[in-house]
Amino acid sequence: MRQMIIAGNWKMNGTVPETEALLKALVDGDSRSGRARVVVCPPFTSLYTADGILKGTHIALGAQDVSAKEKGAYTSEVSVAMLLTVGVQYVILGHSEKRQYHAESDRLVNEKAKLVIGNGLTPIICVGETLEQREKGLTEKVVGEQVDGTLSGFSADFLGKSVIAYEPVWAIGTGKTATPQMAQEVHAFIRNRVAGIDPKAAENLPILYGGSVKPDNAKGLLEQADIDGALVGGASLKADDFIAIIKAA
Repeated sequence: MRQMIIAGNWKMNGTVPETEALLKALVDGDSRSGRARVVVCPPFTSLYTADGILKGTHIALGAQDVSAKEKGAYTSEVSVAMLLTVGVQYVILGHSEKRQYHAESDRLVNEKAKLVIGNGLTPIICVGETLEQREKGLTEKVVGEQVDGTLSGFSADFLGKSVIAYEPVWAIGTGKTATPQMAQEVHAFIRNRVAGIDPKAAENLPILYGGSVKPDNAKGLLEQADIDGALVGGASLKADDFIAIIKAA
C-alpha cells in the first residue's frame, strides 16, 4: 500500500515567532492521521526552530528547495549538508514558482533530486501545466516531458525513495482547482509514464495533488485511486484548515 502524505508548503511565509505559534498549534492539536505522513515545509530561516519543536513528534520536517551543489562559492544557496543539520527529511523540488521565477529546468531538478536521494532525503518532485497549456490540450505532453526529464537516469531504487506532486499551475493561488476526476486522470497518466522506468516502483510511488487543496475539496481529491496525498499551500498556514485536510486523508 502506498504511503499517503499531507505536506504543507509555507512558501515565503512564517517568521520565527509565527513558525513557533503555528507548529505548536499543530503539535498540540488533533493533527495525527491514521493513514498519512504529515510534513511541513517552512522557509529556510525557520527550519532550525521548527526542528526543535517537531523533534520526537509525528510531524516530519521538509525544506522548500536545495542547491544542486554540495558546497562552495554559491551565494544565497543552501546545501544538503545544511539541511541535514536541522533535521530535514523531505525537500520540495521543481515547484512551479521556481520554474517560473527562477527558470529552473527539468535537468536542474533532476540533479537536485539525485543529490537529495544520495544523502538520504526524500525529494517531492513537482510537475504541472499552465492554463494556456491545458487549454491547448498539451497537459499530457508537458507533464510527460517533465516526468521524463526530472526522473532521467532514475533506477527503481531511486523511484522508491521519491515522491511526485502534480500541481496544475493554473490552480495555484487562483482559487481554482481541478475536479477530482481531472486530477485523477493526470495522476494516472503520471503513474503510467513512470511505469516505463519500472512498473512495480511506479505502483508504489506516492503522487500528491497540489493545486489549491482546501478543507472543502480535500476529501473528494484524496478518495481518488491514484492520488496519494496533497501538497498544500495557503491552507497549510492555518492550523485548523491544515488539520481538516489531514483528517480528510
